[in-house]
Amino acid sequence: MLREIRTRWSSFVRGRVLAVVLALLGIQLGSLVAPAYACGCGAMIPDSQRHVTVNRELSAVRWDGRQEQIVMSLTVTGDARKAAWIMPVPHRATVKLGDSKLFDQLGAATAPEHRTRHYFWPDNGDWPFTDDTESGDAAPRAGASAPSVGVVGRERLGPFDVARLTATDSDALGDWLADNGFQLPSRLNEALRPYVDQGWEYVAIRLAPQQANTALGGTLDPLHLTFASDELIYPMRLSRLARTPQSLGLYVLAEHRMEPRSAIGGDRPRVTYAGAVYAKSGPLHELTPDQALFLTAIDQEFPQPSHISGDHELRRTATDATYRQVIYEDRLLKVGGIPAWLLTMTGLSALVIVALVLGLRARRRRPVLPPPPVQAPPPIG
Repeated sequence: MLREIRTRWSSFVRGRVLAVVLALLGIQLGSLVAPAYACGCGAMIPDSQRHVTVNRELSAVRWDGRQEQIVMSLTVTGDARKAAWIMPVPHRATVKLGDSKLFDQLGAATAPEHRTRHYFWPDNGDWPFTDDTESGDAAPRAGASAPSVGVVGRERLGPFDVARLTATDSDALGDWLADNGFQLPSRLNEALRPYVDQGWEYVAIRLAPQQANTALGGTLDPLHLTFASDELIYPMRLSRLARTPQSLGLYVLAEHRMEPRSAIGGDRPRVTYAGAVYAKSGPLHELTPDQALFLTAIDQEFPQPSHISGDHELRRTATDATYRQVIYEDRLLKVGGIPAWLLTMTGLSALVIVALVLGLRARRRRPVLPPPPVQAPPPIG
C-alpha cells in the first residue's frame, strides 16, 4: 500500500514538473517569434518572426506657435533585418533626414553641473572601513478625401522608404500598408482609429540596415518631420502596443519653458534642464536661426506601455524658471593628503595626554605642608 502511494506521488510530481517546463518553453518560444511593438512616438514592427526593440527614443521638438518640427533618433536592438514604422501627425508633414550632431549640441548644452562636496567622518570604502572587494562606479487639418487612403508623397531618404498618407478608414489604411510592403499587425488598425477619426495624416517608414544580411542595431539616422500645429503635441498613443518598457527623452525648444499636461500613464516626467539656448552654428542653429529660445529637457519612463492613454500635449509653465541638474561627487575631507578626521582625533588625543601629564607634574610639585602642632588641653581647676 505504501509503495503504491509513493509510486502515484512520484508520477504526479513528474507530471507537474513536465507541465511547468512545457509552459515555460511555450512562453519562451512565443517571445522569440512575437514582434516587439516598441517606439515612443509611433509603432515599429520587424519583419516576420523577428525581433526589434527600441531601447531609447530621443527627440528634439521645435514649436513656434504655428509650426512644429520633430527630429527623432531611435536606438534599437534585435535580429530583424527590416522593420516598418508608422507615425501619426496632426497635419500634412514634410520629411527629411536629420543631423545626428544636433543631439551632441543639445547634450552639451544641457549637461549636468558637477560639484564636489566633502564629508568629515570616514564612510564605507575609506580607511579604516576599506575592504578588498572591487566595486563599480555609481553610476489646416487633414480632411476626408474621396479615396479611403491617399498617397501624398513617397521618398527614399538614406536607409528609409518614406510614404506620407491620408486615410478615412483605419482598416483600409492597414490594407494599404500591407499591400505596399509595410507588414504591420492587424491590431494596429484599431490603435490607429482615433487618429483616423480626428483626420490626422501618417508617415509610414520602412527601414533596413545599410549592409545586406545585417540585423538592425545601434542608433539609426534621425528623421526630421515638419508640420503645421497650433498646439505642441508629441504623438505617443501607438506606443501602448509596446511589449517592453519605454524610455523617452524630449528636448523642447519654444518661446517659454514647457511641460506635459499629464504623465499619460507613465512615470512622472522629470525635467533635467531648463534655460535659454542660442547656437551660432550647427544643426541647432538651423532650428533656432538668429534667435535665443527656451530649452526644456524632459525624461520619462513608461514601465507599462499598455497604460499609455494618449499623446503628450505640452503647455507653457507658470514661470520660465531655469534649472540645471547638479551631480555631486562626495570626497573625504583631507588636509595635506591626511584625512581631517584623523588629524582632529590625533590632535585631541595629544591635547588630552598633554593635559594629563601637566596635571600629574603639577600635583607632584605641590609642597607638602606639615601637620598643625597639637595643643595641650588647659589645666583643670
